[in-house]
Amino acid sequence: MNPTDTGKRLTQLGVIPSKKLGQNFLIDENVSRWIVAQLDVQPGDTVVEVGPGIGALTEHVIGVADHVILIEFDARLAEGLKIKYDSMSHVEVYHHDGARFDVRQLFKYQPVKLLGNLPYSAGGAIMRNFMSRPSPVCRAVLMLQKEFIDRIIAEPRTKSYGVLSLRMQSEWVSKPVKTIPPQAFFPRPLIDSTVMICEPRPADLPVYDARLFDELVRRGFSQRRKQMRKQMPDTAKWEDVTVSVGVAETSRAEELTLEQWVDLVRSYDDHPLKNNPQRGDEIFDIVDENDDVQRQATRDEAHREGLLHRAVHMFVFNKRHELFLQKRSRLKDVHPGVWDSSAAGHLNAGEGYEETAVRELQEELGIVGADVQEIGSIAACEKTGWEHVRLFTARHDGAVRFPCSEIEAGEWFGLDEVRRWIGMRPQDFASGFIACWAVFDAAYQKRLTDDS
Repeated sequence: MNPTDTGKRLTQLGVIPSKKLGQNFLIDENVSRWIVAQLDVQPGDTVVEVGPGIGALTEHVIGVADHVILIEFDARLAEGLKIKYDSMSHVEVYHHDGARFDVRQLFKYQPVKLLGNLPYSAGGAIMRNFMSRPSPVCRAVLMLQKEFIDRIIAEPRTKSYGVLSLRMQSEWVSKPVKTIPPQAFFPRPLIDSTVMICEPRPADLPVYDARLFDELVRRGFSQRRKQMRKQMPDTAKWEDVTVSVGVAETSRAEELTLEQWVDLVRSYDDHPLKNNPQRGDEIFDIVDENDDVQRQATRDEAHREGLLHRAVHMFVFNKRHELFLQKRSRLKDVHPGVWDSSAAGHLNAGEGYEETAVRELQEELGIVGADVQEIGSIAACEKTGWEHVRLFTARHDGAVRFPCSEIEAGEWFGLDEVRRWIGMRPQDFASGFIACWAVFDAAYQKRLTDDS
């Protein structure tokens, strides 16, 4: 998209670039082509572009990506894109605010790559929406004002280091790769822009509670020039925390490294299971194909030898009829890092199914006193990990708090979205959940038929 084409297109659409909306249109075709090349689009990829404008970057994406999703805030530009790409079935255009777009619908399209010449005024909110845990994005190429990206990659004890730095660095490895001068845009901004590549951070940090991390970082930097002790919660003694983290009691937020912030969060995490994804010495009832108890064995023995034992799965729904799914911690001994039922767990020796369901809801999700309803069962098989499974449902509309050692992240999903996601990417889920979903969905569809 060159300067002449840009001017003609904007005139056709009746668009006068808005300073309020941060509309600076890229007019250098070579720069556009180079930016898209950094996304490294591969067969099967879905590319999500936020703020495509009149399509300066888009025109270099549509020929290489299997699926392109364009999200444009300006109604006139969005309508222009819909008309322009109407004949291309692999292109979807949404007139929507990128900071409020429902990212949950993207999980079924993974791998997702994020692209954007983001408006300076809303870049942070857009990035937080698409890149906060849990995120379907596996790579992002973003262009923003240079000062903003300097804050993302800032180091401790610098003026730019703060909440944004830690939020991004805790989840992503961000690398500035090119500075784009003002003359590459229309109208010309007053400052340089920077292109940044972001990739998920490797598993080089201890597991930690992401919600608590965000809370403590915001507390710490709320008065960045003051010592941290008064901003921190009272769930642990500050003096003990500083010893375990290895910092001075007089420390300020900007003095702590990312690794020290993670250690600090773990020190304040009072969840009893924060360090305990599973215990190999737990005693289970070993049963036969009829679910009759034969003897007892440890968890390690049951899993190692493929012995039949017992488990429960819980599907927790909110008032919007959305299902809470958990993403299993990388520390789990079975199915690490994939999505699973709201909560699940083994029966200890002598424990009943419903009793276990109530206990697991409290231990895994912090839900106390839930009314659980059994809706089905699955005989022990390879898909369930040789577990006889009883499936329960529960309703919960409050906060959900889970141990970071067991659950990396959690999210509420609509039933239609879960159904489509399973159909498109069953590999994203634990096999036991897939089996439980089949039982639930069959009962759900039958009820719909009976009610119609």
